[in-house]
Order: sequence, then C-alpha cells, then structure tokens
Amino acid sequence: MPSLNVSFTDEELEGVRAAAAAEGKSLKQYLHDLGVREMHRQRFVAGASVWADRLRGEFDDAFPDELPAAERDGAAAA
Repeated sequence: MPSLNVSFTDEELEGVRAAAAAEGKSLKQYLHDLGVREMHRQRFVAGASVWADRLRGEFDDAFPDELPAAERDGAAAA
C-alpha cells in the first residue's frame, strides 16, 4: 500500500495532533481520513455544480423575479 511522509513545523504538528486527539483518532488515521474526506467533498461540490447548472434554466423559468447572487444589490462590491 502506498504511503507518504509529510513534514510539519513543530507548531503545525502540535495542532494536528490536538485535532486528531479531539476526534479520538491516531495521527495516521486522522490524516488519512482528512485526505479522503476532502476528496469526497470535491466530488460532491463538482456534482452539485453540474446539477445546479442543469436545473438553472428551469429555476429561472419558475422564478423569473429572482436575481442571481452576482446581480443582487451590493453583492458585486462584497
């Protein structure tokens, strides 16, 4: 099974160890789960984006008075 070595500063490692302990996991398991969770999050966001794009026209037809977030007052300035 492939593995990798990850370098941390002392402060970073202290924080990561504390986060792992807070979840009741070993450092190895915590870092593994973190990477897998991020991979799943990215897949979910990509799928949700495709889904939203596919339904955007239907939504716009059903709610013609709604403005996209980018066009609302002050949103462009934020």
